[in-house]
Amino acid sequence: MSAITNRYEFVLLFDVTNGNPNGDPDAGNLPRLDPETNQGLVTDVCLKRKIRNYVALEKEVDAGYAIYMQEKSVLNNQHKKAYDALDIKPEPKKLPKEVEKARALTEWMCRNFFDVRTFGAVMTTEVNSGQVRGPVQMAFASSIDPVVPMEVSITRMAVTNERDLEKERTMGRKHIIPYGLYRAHGYISAKLAERTGFSEDDLELLWRALINMFEHDRSAARGEMSTRKLIVFKHDHPMGNAPAHVLFDSVKVERVEGEEVTPARHYSDYRVSVDAEALPAGVSVDEKL
Repeated sequence: MSAITNRYEFVLLFDVTNGNPNGDPDAGNLPRLDPETNQGLVTDVCLKRKIRNYVALEKEVDAGYAIYMQEKSVLNNQHKKAYDALDIKPEPKKLPKEVEKARALTEWMCRNFFDVRTFGAVMTTEVNSGQVRGPVQMAFASSIDPVVPMEVSITRMAVTNERDLEKERTMGRKHIIPYGLYRAHGYISAKLAERTGFSEDDLELLWRALINMFEHDRSAARGEMSTRKLIVFKHDHPMGNAPAHVLFDSVKVERVEGEEVTPARHYSDYRVSVDAEALPAGVSVDEKL
């Protein structure tokens, strides 16, 4: 399958109800916040993790869709798979001196690992497989309005050991956001896709992952999370027909008239609009969801 030939940008809107979309380990796992505006934050790493998890579920037995960066994976062992497949002996921390062999190792990693050819990877460890700059990149997601984290006390009725049977119940805490609508921006480069082999099939898989990634990521900590909108801008030219910020500015997310002063508690409290008529020539828009 040949690489994509169009540049894309996209706007992803997702929300959370009574959950913690992305805890901050440096702040006791509180929901991440912008300290100046109190807007909620979700990191790009968190969103990429959910995409990886979805792809691993959908393509668990399909060749070419292995996940490189997964829980408890040993990266040197992932790299060694390329050396074994190509019958090349690794040298500590060095790529082969022959350019053809070095390129073949990196191409093998792109061909076999979905997240390498999608997001890129720095594979210059003890078993060196090169470095890949991925065509798909995402920015931090920010909530449309400020959010107010709540601390909820919880109790555990069971005990771990018999000696603790007569002790009082264990108390704990969890942090939630009553409601937050988050907006993230993404970028897809056709020119970088040529280098990694990111294909049209990969692109369609990415759209499915963005739409469905929360459907297979349920947990007590995250509450109810859903992708609400996926708005995709497609450029006719592989280098692009307009700056990304111009396209993002055409997407407006506003509170429904008459309710601006009340806290949002549902997606229906917002109105999302795309000014398609103002788009530059050579750019089309598609609302995937």
